[in-house]
Amino acid sequence: MKHAPPTVGLIGLGAMGSGMAASLRRAGFDLHVFDVRAEVAQAFAAQGGHAASDLPSLAAACDVVVSVVVNAAQTEAVLFGKDNDGTGCAAHMKPGSVFVMCSTVDPNWSIAMEARLADLGILYVDAPISGGAAKAAAGEMTMMTAAKPEAYAQSDAVLSAMAGKVYKLGDRAGAGSKVKIINQLLAGVHIAAAAEAMALGLREGVNAKDLYEVITHSAGNSWMFENRMAHVLAADYTPLSAVDIFVKDLGLVLDLARASKFPLPLSSTAHQMFMQASAAGFAREDDSAVIKIFPGIELPQAAAK
Repeated sequence: MKHAPPTVGLIGLGAMGSGMAASLRRAGFDLHVFDVRAEVAQAFAAQGGHAASDLPSLAAACDVVVSVVVNAAQTEAVLFGKDNDGTGCAAHMKPGSVFVMCSTVDPNWSIAMEARLADLGILYVDAPISGGAAKAAAGEMTMMTAAKPEAYAQSDAVLSAMAGKVYKLGDRAGAGSKVKIINQLLAGVHIAAAAEAMALGLREGVNAKDLYEVITHSAGNSWMFENRMAHVLAADYTPLSAVDIFVKDLGLVLDLARASKFPLPLSSTAHQMFMQASAAGFAREDDSAVIKIFPGIELPQAAAK
């Protein structure tokens, strides 16, 4: 006998979450969505699905709840309310239902959350995500997951609908978040290095477009150089991933390493670069705005409309 597909709830319709929700809708799931901007959830549901008026109603209706918010604090608010007042999902989810946590968090926090939810009869998937908004919208992003077998059994079809690659890294929470943090180490260092290279080229009078063309066809290229320096060339610092995201994520990288007294000199420097950009007023700009910390350079300007 085939089981009916799970009813799915997705919380957080930002750059990644909106694409993930669209992928779930395309896959035919009965989908409920919630965002603190009610109009965003309603606009999404106008094309299919249901806009939940609050978290308790979404939680009560769904077998699998996917959370795509910024950090651990927001995830705790999603689960337990802002002041542990019971207005979040946890008090209203059905026993045996699954909570899928997609934020970048301290692995120890994720381990503790799995245990906390288990006490309430709720299964948990440690499932940070990577790939960017375009891949999320196409259902081709990467998920770095760790969960108990029974949590996977309930959520496998949901995970597969959202991601091109679902890596199963362990049978309990923590491993997914550790791998994501290592990914963020590389992402942050690569963005910082790309900005430094482009800044040096500008200081030396190299044409920015020529530099971009040569590097993206040479051994020094990286995915982050190719992607983020295109934002610099366009003078478009609209945040797809903001400077302050890497202040947070590289902070988590350093916290993890500090606990085991492991040196991370490049990560430390990149973190300071993003901190400097944030303090200079670029916190909410695209993370490529880290290039603005370099003195004595003239950045490309937006083309006249």
